[in-house]
Amino acid sequence: MKFLVRDKIFGIGDDYWIEDEQGRHAFLVDGKALRLRDTLEIKDPHGRVLITLRAKMVSLRDSMTIERDGGTLATVRKKRLSLIRNHYRVTLNEGTELDVSGRVLDREFAVEYDGELLAHISRKWFRMRDTYAVNVVREDADAPLMIAVAVCVIRMAEKERDED
Repeated sequence: MKFLVRDKIFGIGDDYWIEDEQGRHAFLVDGKALRLRDTLEIKDPHGRVLITLRAKMVSLRDSMTIERDGGTLATVRKKRLSLIRNHYRVTLNEGTELDVSGRVLDREFAVEYDGELLAHISRKWFRMRDTYAVNVVREDADAPLMIAVAVCVIRMAEKERDED
């Protein structure tokens, strides 16, 4: 299933909808202003918090946590050696690792588990420059988690670019 994300509104404190393929509101990304650290909530259309994203305050490498039901679901970190493409590692709380690689700032990257594609993030399906899709390829993949991973790695890549 594809989800449509309008890219230009990724500021803290900004809220925006992610739509499904039929144009219906699927998830609300709620940026939390006035917090000590970068915090976002992904909510269902009824306002229920599904996932919370938080930038880690103190760490050697930039990282973000993905939380669900008050506990850490995953931690997202940039891999140390990635010369040509962006590479991120998503470590789930039970130890499973997802690999994120591609051109994150161009919105052309993939989320894989053990070499199998879980989600593909791409702008190529849209004519509008500020829009991209999160295509959750596997039916049994956790769609809110895939969206959270995409939002995390894009925020981290943009922060790194802005610091350079």
